[in-house]
Amino acid sequence: MRINYAGTSHVGMKRGHNEDNFFLLPEYNLFVVADGMGGHSSGEVASQIAIESLANFIMDSAKNDEITWPYKEDRSKTMEENRLINGIKLANRRIFETNRNDGRFRGMGTTIVSFMPTREGAMFGHVGDSRGYMIRDNQIKQITEDHSLLNDYLKVHQLTPEEIAAFPHKNVIVRALGMKETVDVDITKVQPRPYDRFLICSDGLSGMVPDDLILKTALAAGEDLELCCRELINRANENGGQDNISVIVVQYLP
Repeated sequence: MRINYAGTSHVGMKRGHNEDNFFLLPEYNLFVVADGMGGHSSGEVASQIAIESLANFIMDSAKNDEITWPYKEDRSKTMEENRLINGIKLANRRIFETNRNDGRFRGMGTTIVSFMPTREGAMFGHVGDSRGYMIRDNQIKQITEDHSLLNDYLKVHQLTPEEIAAFPHKNVIVRALGMKETVDVDITKVQPRPYDRFLICSDGLSGMVPDDLILKTALAAGEDLELCCRELINRANENGGQDNISVIVVQYLP
């Protein structure tokens, strides 16, 4: 199968600058969204370090079998999984070291969500609450799990949609790049089918647009993935645009 793809980012309606970054690297089967945090320019710096570190490692490890990896290979995982995990861990280390060594960026961090087509299928790698979705047979499914205080709370408590909306610490992230010297990376494998669409986004989209409206908007855009991205951002801004918004859509074709 072949793929089509598109991606874009928008500052939203309330923020003065965009701390999100995204990257399309189809020749190396890598699509990434990072949502920086830290205020001023720090969040933007963290998300930029994240996508550049990951992209550079994926490119270098694809071109040079003798490259020295920053972390040991986990032999229980495939080579592609190891590359993605190591690249994200390397990004975390570089952000953490910048945090520690440069007072201007103290406290900065970023989420990251990546989508990587592979020979065996495809996979998501992520840290934080930026999300990965699959749209199949006119249905949407969240593939990634939010690393947030709200999600941890929902694992042990049942809340109504109204209670979720009013949750006092809704935006607290419990795992992100740059918070600690090491980080756990979640990998989720999927088996794409023709016409499947995979969407990765910052919470500027998922926090402002419910999943059913994401699905409706994506289906209405048809095969025009650039239109799909624009319309999803429009929906987020129409609902208040409280945060920066980034979205990438990858579609499989026969």
